[in-house]
Amino acid sequence: MTKEEKEYLLKIARQSIELAVKGNQPPQPVDCPENLLHPSGAFVTIHKFGDLRGCIGFVEAVKPLVETIIETAAHAAINDPRFLPLSDEDLEDIEIEISVLSPLKQIKDVNEIQVGEHGIFMEEGFNRGLLLPQVATEYSWDRETFLNQTARKARLPINAWKKNTTKIWIFTAEIFNEVNING
Repeated sequence: MTKEEKEYLLKIARQSIELAVKGNQPPQPVDCPENLLHPSGAFVTIHKFGDLRGCIGFVEAVKPLVETIIETAAHAAINDPRFLPLSDEDLEDIEIEISVLSPLKQIKDVNEIQVGEHGIFMEEGFNRGLLLPQVATEYSWDRETFLNQTARKARLPINAWKKNTTKIWIFTAEIFNEVNING
């Protein structure tokens, strides 16, 4: 992804957040680079003073990337059930990070997971959980801890990843934010 495409996504994500916080309709993409019209999974993460303040996304490519970013940015700002909605006062203190996901790859051997490169998506029955690649790096987790924490996120027992009935996928992500456009 080019620097200009990343800047476009970060700008429209911030517009979407600001409009959502004010209770207005989302922005419409204008002069959108063509590459951003292709479907892609993505997450928008919001930090305030370095602390997580919201993170919402789509695992799979269900709509054009630019639409995914507009929608998930708004939801991360006001609909993440772990946090109170952002307020007008929060807006100047937030930083936005975008993770554009590769397609998922189902694995049978957890040794395929490269901590710092892969994110994990785990599913057993109706329980599903995902952790982005950067989470393991931020917390200095090893592979087993990363798997345990993904199981926990899916509301599964921490060792659920060892069961044959648990499905595990890995993915990579192109990660960039307002501070470091190159990731």
